[in-house]
Amino acid sequence: MTDMTSDNLSGIGLTSYGGSSTTTQKKTDKLGQSDFLKLMTTQLATQDPMKPMENGDFLAQMAQFSTVTGIEDLTKQFSALSLSLNQGQALQAAALVGKNVLAPATSAELVEGQSITGATDLSASAKQVTVEVTDVSGQVIRNLDLGALSPGLQEFSWDGLKSDGTAAAAGTYQFKITAQTDGKTEALTTLLNGQVKNVASDSQTGGLTLNVQGLGNIKFGDVYRIG
Repeated sequence: MTDMTSDNLSGIGLTSYGGSSTTTQKKTDKLGQSDFLKLMTTQLATQDPMKPMENGDFLAQMAQFSTVTGIEDLTKQFSALSLSLNQGQALQAAALVGKNVLAPATSAELVEGQSITGATDLSASAKQVTVEVTDVSGQVIRNLDLGALSPGLQEFSWDGLKSDGTAAAAGTYQFKITAQTDGKTEALTTLLNGQVKNVASDSQTGGLTLNVQGLGNIKFGDVYRIG
């Protein structure tokens, strides 16, 4: 197949963008279908009559161009699908404003006179499950003994009282759930409830973040339960 020089390209209306080129035409490294056909026609017109292009070579080039074009079309379709899914997710997340969600979190804001509820999801039975509540200084103010629990979602509620029965001050409290298994203490995943205040979109990742009352920012995909 004849090599494409700058003269060959200029003869069919294309421009070669080398380091010394001074053309003001918009630079591009992509060939459209019409450009490809022009190149193919030039190759056929300038080929050596004694060594004409084999049919297999011609078909191979056509197949390569078709493959590239198909990939570009597929990429566009996936982009459109991704945009549609993101828009649908945004609408779904917006509908959560004002609703309660259960999500992974280890701290929550206690409002005076109210309680904090949460849960843990057990894959197997557990013995001596305990919820440890600590204040901002790290001092344990209450241990909730949940006893032995079976597999599944197991919920708990802290009434806002300390071990001595007095009310804890409003503020942020940490929660840690553990279980005794074969004489060893195992940490369990802590899930806490909170009300969704608003929804925001991450400009970098395109993901959605829920601003949950008392829990802070929670990724939409991390929400364990709604309501």
